[in-house]
Amino acid sequence: MAEYRFESGVIAEMTLPGGEKALLEYDRFRPGMITLVVDDTPQSQVDLDDPSALGFEYVQRIGNVIDLIGDPGQPISAVHLGAGALTLPRYVLATRPGSRQQVIEIEQALVEFVREHLPLPRDSGIRVRYGDAREKLGNLPPAMRGNTDLVVVDVFSGARIPAHVTTVEFYREVAELVSPTGLVAVNIADGPGLQFARGQAATLVETFGEVAALAETQILKGRRFGNVVLVASPGQLPLEWLPRLMAAGPHPAKVVAGRELRDFIAGAPVVTDATAVASPLPGKSIFQLPRN
Repeated sequence: MAEYRFESGVIAEMTLPGGEKALLEYDRFRPGMITLVVDDTPQSQVDLDDPSALGFEYVQRIGNVIDLIGDPGQPISAVHLGAGALTLPRYVLATRPGSRQQVIEIEQALVEFVREHLPLPRDSGIRVRYGDAREKLGNLPPAMRGNTDLVVVDVFSGARIPAHVTTVEFYREVAELVSPTGLVAVNIADGPGLQFARGQAATLVETFGEVAALAETQILKGRRFGNVVLVASPGQLPLEWLPRLMAAGPHPAKVVAGRELRDFIAGAPVVTDATAVASPLPGKSIFQLPRN
């Protein structure tokens, strides 16, 4: 694997078919880390020398959950809805060699751009399928149905989560993939009040039964815009994980489950295809990078 020395500046850039500008650039503060930016909004980070190193806090939280699946270091089967720079598929490949992974992404040009400049290793076991995440679920190999260890839902159109991948009907389709002990990790972006996140938690509880929420403390208190990771399973979530997830950070960390999660939901309605809306649009100052 190629070694990357610490540099600053843009590695490559392109204009996507929809007119958005995508670029890969070296992180200003972390040697070896490369950021995928679309329309001045950071989308993903990758360290090709150490794919087990994760950048964004919410991605680190999902990585911590992945570490607790089955036996450490053993292969898993995974489905990733949303590709970005293929950060989490690379993480699974690095930490669980031999895993079989499927990725569904609607932006083919973006993935081809990423793979050209940040190539996957040969025989990675990662297959990328192009198209809408919900529409393509039915095209996955039949053998994966009921046998998938991990499904990551991280689907965005620009800075918002599309409505059609937030509903109980959608999550029921996801549930058909997951093994009895498998996990679903959903990245949610929301702001003060957390109305969208609470609705997603209620919808996952309706679908799977048990759910936990992971985020930075002030975000879960609804005091600022940010990412909440929701984790669900068809089986019982092993609550003995909670201290380990809290300790793993990133800090300050908060894990909400059980009665505390029911209080978090606070009567939020289950989201259906008839009632769904896209996630709230963050202010430009929230995620966008300043450009000189």
